[in-house]
Amino acid sequence: MTAQIDTSKWVRAAALDNAAWCDAICRSHRLTGEFDAAAWTSAQRTPLLYPDAVTLSPDTAADQLLRRIDCAAPGASIKDSFACLDLSAAGFHIRFEAQWIYRPADLRPTASPPRWTRIIDPESLSAWTTEWSRDSLVRKVFRPELLVDDSVAVLGRWDGDQLTAGAIAHRSRNVVGVSNLFHSGIEATEAWADCSSTIYQLWPGRAIVGYEQDEDLAAAIHYGFTPVGPLRVWIASD
Repeated sequence: MTAQIDTSKWVRAAALDNAAWCDAICRSHRLTGEFDAAAWTSAQRTPLLYPDAVTLSPDTAADQLLRRIDCAAPGASIKDSFACLDLSAAGFHIRFEAQWIYRPADLRPTASPPRWTRIIDPESLSAWTTEWSRDSLVRKVFRPELLVDDSVAVLGRWDGDQLTAGAIAHRSRNVVGVSNLFHSGIEATEAWADCSSTIYQLWPGRAIVGYEQDEDLAAAIHYGFTPVGPLRVWIASD
């Protein structure tokens, strides 16, 4: 008999880990975020691709969030972790929707991952960001300061001199979050399998969480992740 998954527990764990990861990104840019039971928020505009708020409870009210972020400067965004807010009246629209995913700690990998290593120096990080994105402005999001944060592991797979896959793992209280996974020249399911195996080696005994959509969601499910709940990202309309 298959054990039931407490999806609400893992949505909350994934949202909290993602908020902590956003906070780590902000700290690397010398920005300070604020946590409470309702949400993580930044009073200053966050780096590209990162929200100004992440909700941590389905009971968080829209006006609570809007008071804690800068809605005057262009580009304000909110990660609605439980897909239950309506921010359209405040001038926001849905940027994208996705699914939180979860892989239990006892679902062990079958083999050691080949060629995946932890990025530990700025030069390798620069090579990693170049493969991750061709946009020079977006690449500046990941700064060398992240490499000295012991809760963060920037991971890459090398085939000879070529970086063929990568991801970022973030360790929080009870889980490890995986994000920014990319691959080139290998199958998506292989990238998810190798990345997850590497994370289990770094931090054994922890479930892995994250969020995905479309093809990457399908690949993660194929490798043993379970969708546990929807999320939305809202962005202010210009």
